[in-house]
Amino acid sequence: MAAVATLTAVFVSAGVAQAEDLVFTLKNSTNSTLERFYTSPVGVDEWEEDVFGNDVLEPGESIRITIADGRSVCEYDMRFEFSADSDLDTTEDSQNLCEMGSYEIHE
Repeated sequence: MAAVATLTAVFVSAGVAQAEDLVFTLKNSTNSTLERFYTSPVGVDEWEEDVFGNDVLEPGESIRITIADGRSVCEYDMRFEFSADSDLDTTEDSQNLCEMGSYEIHE
């Protein structure tokens, strides 16, 4: 039976962005490697490119994410894909990224 990743958002005051880059810290608090991370504004039917590119986020690591898409929206969908040897399922969540200072993913 595969474990399902549960997402917990940790909100830290970051101010409201207005047509500025969205910046937040993503922390991997699972025991699995996070290989791909996608975002797209809520309501967009397709995922934008993988934020990590050729990088991955190992268990316990954090990375500063900047979404510099020039949009003035705050609500984004997020998709987390783990390594093939992980027992975690692909997980999706939606958050207001303008209000977030950090986001932590847990098992």
